[in-house]
Amino acid sequence: MNFTDRELEAYLDEALPVARMAEIETALSDEPNLGGRLRRLSARRDAGVHSLGDIWRRRRLTCPTRQQWGSYLLGVLPEGTADYYKFHVEEIGCRACAANLSDLARQQSEAAATGQQRRRRYFQSSAGLLQKK
Repeated sequence: MNFTDRELEAYLDEALPVARMAEIETALSDEPNLGGRLRRLSARRDAGVHSLGDIWRRRRLTCPTRQQWGSYLLGVLPEGTADYYKFHVEEIGCRACAANLSDLARQQSEAAATGQQRRRRYFQSSAGLLQKK
């Protein structure tokens, strides 16, 4: 298989979709030259040779913040922005953003369940008072 240097750098950063990471790991055992390429790329990065694109990807400058992901889940973002966020997770496959989105969605569902329980308890405690009057 042919992998670009950019893909291999993303592999080193663990920034590829899981399926592509698995392909590279499988290829590493089959292609000895691939391990050498990874070592050279890693050494180049360790020596401080960085392009603007490298810095952009490593700092995740295109990734929305957790607060922005929260707004996405609430559905309050402009349509174009929401479309980009969806593209960022589903098409680009950003694992860091997918993890943030999953975590926030879990927190949101837990908060909704807690709110329902709280309302039910308030209602049950009030129902007894209303029956006495």
